[in-house]
Amino acid sequence: MVLSTLPLAFRRRYPLGTFWAVLVAAWALRHGMTWVTVLACLIAGFSAIAHSRYRVQAVASLGVAAVLAGVGYRGTAVALPDWSAPFFVLLAAGALAMAVRTWRRRLTEIEREQRQATRRAVEVERARIAAELHDVVTHNVSVMVIQTGAARKVVDADPELSKKAMLDVEASGRAAMAELRHVMGLLAPSGDGDGQGDGGVPVPQPGLDRLGPLIDRVRATGLRVTADIDPPPGPLPPGVDLTAYRVVQEALTNAMKHASGASAAVAVRCDGDDLRIEITDTGGGTGGGAGAGSGAGIGNGRGLINLRERLAVYDGTLESGRTLTGGFRVAATIPWRAP
Repeated sequence: MVLSTLPLAFRRRYPLGTFWAVLVAAWALRHGMTWVTVLACLIAGFSAIAHSRYRVQAVASLGVAAVLAGVGYRGTAVALPDWSAPFFVLLAAGALAMAVRTWRRRLTEIEREQRQATRRAVEVERARIAAELHDVVTHNVSVMVIQTGAARKVVDADPELSKKAMLDVEASGRAAMAELRHVMGLLAPSGDGDGQGDGGVPVPQPGLDRLGPLIDRVRATGLRVTADIDPPPGPLPPGVDLTAYRVVQEALTNAMKHASGASAAVAVRCDGDDLRIEITDTGGGTGGGAGAGSGAGIGNGRGLINLRERLAVYDGTLESGRTLTGGFRVAATIPWRAP
């Protein structure tokens, strides 16, 4: 009996070999088996599952051993001491408590990892927003400089033309100030060349006026897209215009990648001071939709986090979820009037 328990000393280094060594010893002692042998088999079986690198073989070995034990030990009752019943009850309670403790610790680790991933995603998106807003403001300031120079040259020869140029400067200045108010508080690393055209001239970011080419590119991939675009009557602040474009772009890109064979609908409407954007798809063969998978940065929930963070800069909101027909819906509301 002592020799049958000696292999347990190697249960961590050779868990599967130890399991079978203990089983062979138990088989040799089958006519004089005691509770010690049973306990040794339990420990060896647990070690085989918990520590073996060959999990499939370990599970298969445990199943085979259970069948052999059931056949070989029919009618055999193991002699157990009188005190063994409370011992095994306490042992089972301790094992259950350890399992619950391990599960809780693992759940806490997963929640902490999710919070860290969410925080990193928010930081990355804020950096991206800051860079894009920097481009928009820089573009407006560049326009102001050019228009001011033109007004100065024609102020004596053509006062009316000079007046119009100064009105344009005022409009550009108001837009730039609105963007500066939104970007206050966002700390982002400076990028070299981001949003710059040839010769370092800032390039304005896309807006609702670029939805047509965007939808055409998506249609070229085979996704059927219908569009109902009714923009506001007045001009949108550049940041709001860019955010609206990004919402449509993210949702359509994800539907294109993860809703194969589906069709999508884009609706942009003005409701008073709010701009409402809605993108829905019918779902596809891959089980995805506008909110599944990892297209265009929407993955593992990060895409929706990024969109919400972007919309929050302009006091906007985002709703998303599956439809009753199995598709996906993304709806955003953004105040569009400049403060």
